Amino acid sequence: MNEVEKLIPHRPPFLFVDEIVSHEGEVLVAKRTWRADEDFYKGHYPNAPITPGVLLCESVFQTGALLMAKLMAGGAGGQGGVPLLTKVSDVRFRLPVYPGDTVTIEVKRKETMGDFHFMSGTMKNGDKRVMNVDFSVAWKKPDGQVTT
Repeated sequence: MNEVEKLIPHRPPFLFVDEIVSHEGEVLVAKRTWRADEDFYKGHYPNAPITPGVLLCESVFQTGALLMAKLMAGGAGGQGGVPLLTKVSDVRFRLPVYPGDTVTIEVKRKETMGDFHFMSGTMKNGDKRVMNVDFSVAWKKPDGQVTT
């Protein structure tokens, strides 16, 4: 189990962060390589694969969950809950991401109000910005959470 899997409950095939690059205070940087053999490329789009924007967003949200886990010192296992996305706003897609691309994701916590943590995320492919999004998360134990 790598550091990412120790901190958040996401697992393949729905884990879209490969590694943590750095963490300083309210900022976490991660990387993800979009592999050509991932199933969603078969349908999005055949013969011209492009990474779905919703999965790019999810990659940023998972990076936000990693930041929260680091800040909460213990992650999913230590807190008995999961990071729940509570708000998404101001999503801007600038460039497509293709199979084989490695992106860098940076998430910053801007503010905390009660249980809600407001963040901004940016994704880059090299030095070119792919997308940015503002969002918020709360760490909660959902009703009906199944333990294995």
